[in-house]
Amino acid sequence: MRSPRLILFSLLSLTLTLQQLPAAESQDANFDLVIYGATSSGVAAAVQAKRMGLAVVLIEPTDRVGGLTTGGLGQTDIGNKSAIGGISREFYRDIARHYAQPDAWKWQQKDAYRSGGQSRTTAGEDTMWTFEPSAALAVYQRWILQNDIRVDYHERLDRKSGVMLTRSRPARIVSIRMESGKTYRGKMFIDATYEGDLLAAAGVSYTVGREANSQYGETLNGVQTERSVHHQLKPGIDPYVTPGDPSSGLLPHIDPQGPGAEGEADRRVQAYCFRMCLTDHPENQIPFAKPEGYQAEWYELLFRNFEAGETKTPWANSAMPNRKTDVNNNTGFSTDFIGQNYDYPEASYARREQIVAKHLQYQRGLMWTLANHPRVPESVRKEVSRWGLCKDEFTAGDGWQQQLYIREARRMVGQYVMTQHNCQGRAVEDPIGLAAYTMDSHNQQRYVNSDGMVRNEGDVQVGGFPPYGISYRSILPKKEEVSNLLVPVCLSASHIAFGSIRMEPVFMVLGQSAATAAAMAADASTSVHEVDYEKLAERLRQDGQVLEHVGPKPEPGLDPKALGGVVIDNEQATVEGPWVSSTSSHPRVGADYLHDNDGGKGECRVTYRGNLPAAGNYRVFVYWPPHPNRATNTTVTVVDGEGKRTSVSLDQRDATSKGRKLIGEFRFGTSAVAEISNGDSDGYVIADAIQFLPVD
Repeated sequence: MRSPRLILFSLLSLTLTLQQLPAAESQDANFDLVIYGATSSGVAAAVQAKRMGLAVVLIEPTDRVGGLTTGGLGQTDIGNKSAIGGISREFYRDIARHYAQPDAWKWQQKDAYRSGGQSRTTAGEDTMWTFEPSAALAVYQRWILQNDIRVDYHERLDRKSGVMLTRSRPARIVSIRMESGKTYRGKMFIDATYEGDLLAAAGVSYTVGREANSQYGETLNGVQTERSVHHQLKPGIDPYVTPGDPSSGLLPHIDPQGPGAEGEADRRVQAYCFRMCLTDHPENQIPFAKPEGYQAEWYELLFRNFEAGETKTPWANSAMPNRKTDVNNNTGFSTDFIGQNYDYPEASYARREQIVAKHLQYQRGLMWTLANHPRVPESVRKEVSRWGLCKDEFTAGDGWQQQLYIREARRMVGQYVMTQHNCQGRAVEDPIGLAAYTMDSHNQQRYVNSDGMVRNEGDVQVGGFPPYGISYRSILPKKEEVSNLLVPVCLSASHIAFGSIRMEPVFMVLGQSAATAAAMAADASTSVHEVDYEKLAERLRQDGQVLEHVGPKPEPGLDPKALGGVVIDNEQATVEGPWVSSTSSHPRVGADYLHDNDGGKGECRVTYRGNLPAAGNYRVFVYWPPHPNRATNTTVTVVDGEGKRTSVSLDQRDATSKGRKLIGEFRFGTSAVAEISNGDSDGYVIADAIQFLPVD
C-alpha cells in the first residue's frame, strides 16, 4: 500500500504538471473534429463542421490560411464549372461579391478587366474564378469570423511521436501533439495538408512518386519520355558544362540516373514552383532584383534553349484583377524547378525549409535573368521587365509568398485507389464530389537521351473526358489501419489520376464531404468506414454538392459479355508503349479504347490473352471504332495453339466494317493470344477488343 506521503507527493506533481501544460492541453483540448492543415480543403472542412454543430479546431503550421488559393494560384483550374458545388462554389460566389464592391478596384477600372480561358466569367454568372491572393484571403478570414472557427497558427505536428493511437486494429487516433507541446484530442481527424504528414505519422499506407503502368493497368503512369512533347526543350541542346565534353560534367539539375524504363515506376514527383503574383502598374511594382548568391550556371540551359530557337517568353502570365497576374510554368525552361524536390514529401521540416529556400532562390534568379541577362533575347527581356512583384501582396516577403506549389507529395493508398480508368469513364459507386480537369503531370526530370542531348521528362496532358465521381473510399485509409481519419488532399489515387483531381476547387469539395462524413461518424459513434453512404450522399446533395455530371456523357460501349465467345477488352490486355485512352468514337467495346496518337511507331503493342473453354477452331474478330484518321495498315498478329504467328493488315478507316472484322480462323488449345501493333502504320492505330468465337 502506498504511503499517504507518497500519495500527497504524486498529487502535487500532477497539479504542477497540469499547471505547466499549454492551454490547448489543459483547457478546451477535446474536439469533435481536429483538422490539420488550413489549406483550402481544411478551411472548407472547418466551415462544414461548424455548420453541422461540431466542436472543431483548424491547425495551421504557418501564419496564413488557404494554401495555394491564397498563395498565388488565382487562375482557377476548373475543367468544368458545373462540377463545382457546395462550399467550394460559395467561395467563387463570394469572390464575385468581393469584386462587385467599387472599393475592391484600386489599380484598375472594373470594366477594364477581362479574364480568359476556362476562368472567364460568362454573362449572368454569379461566380468569379480569377482573383488576387489578398481577395481570397479576405473571403476565408470572413468565413472564419462568421463561423467562429478556432484557428491555431504556427503549430507543426510532432511527426515522430505526436500521434497517439489506440492499440486496437483498426487503430483510432486519440490525440495529436505539436512540436510546441500542444495536444489536441478529437473524435475525428482530417489531414488536409499537401504533404500528408498526419496520415504518415498515424501509420497509414501511402506512396510517393509514380506507379508502373502495369500496377493499375494504366497507360499514362510511370516514366513518360515518349509522351513528353509539351513544355519541352528545343532539340539538340548539349547537356555538358563544356559542350561536347562529357568529362566536364553535366550542367546543374540534369539527372545522371535518368530517365528509367518507359512506363516503369520511380520515386520522382512532378516539379514545384511559386505561383507569382505580378503587376505592370508602376506605383504598385517591385522590380525583379538579382538575388544574393546568384548562380548563373543554373540558367545555362535557359540560354542554350534560347540559342537553339526558343522565342517565347517562358511563362503563362494570366490576368487577375487590378492589373495583377498569376504566373505559372510554360515552355521547356521556366518557373518549374525540375528534379529538385524528390525528397520533399518525406523530408524533415528543416530539410523542407531548405528545399523551399532553394526554389525561391532559383525563381528569384530566373526572373532577374529573364529581365536583364544579355543572353536572353531582347524581346523577352523587354516583356518581362514590364512586370514586377506587387507591393500590396505578400508584404512580409517583399512580394514573394511562403507557399510553394506542392503539386504532389505523399498519396495515401487507401480503401479505394482512383486511377486513370476512373478519369476516363469507369464510374465509382460512392461519389462524394466530381473532378473534371485534364490528367496533368508537370515534368519530373531532365536527362541525357540516346543522342547525347538534354530533354525534359514527365509532362503528360490528356483530357477529353467529362466530369467524373471521386469515391468516398478514396479519402479513407484501409479499413484495417485507422478508423477515424479522413484525407481529402493526399487522397488515394495513382500519380496520373491525382494529376486530374489535384485542383483547389476539388480539394474544397472533398474537404466539405470529409467533414460531413466525420460529423455523421461522430454522431453515430462509429468509424468513418461504417458511415451509411446513402445518408451521406443525401446530406451532401442538401448542402449543394454535385455528385453526378448532368451534362452530355459518353455513349456507353458494347458489353463484352453480350458479344459471344471469349472477348478480351483493352482493359484486360497487356499494354506496351505510349497509348492514349479515349471514349470519343463509336462503336467501341467497354469503357474506352486505346490509340497511339499517331506516334511512337513501332513501339506500341497491346497483347490480348484469353482462356478458352475448350481446344478447337475459333474465328478471331477485331473490334474498333472506324474513323478517317485511322491507319489503313494496322498489324494484327495471332498466335495459334502450335505457336505459329500469323500477321494480318487491318484497314481501320473502313467504315463499311462497322467496327468489326474477321481476320481468320485458327486452331487453339485452351488459351489464345493476339496482338495489335503500330509498326509502319499510316495513321492512328486503335486497340479496343479481340473476340475468339468458336466455329461450332
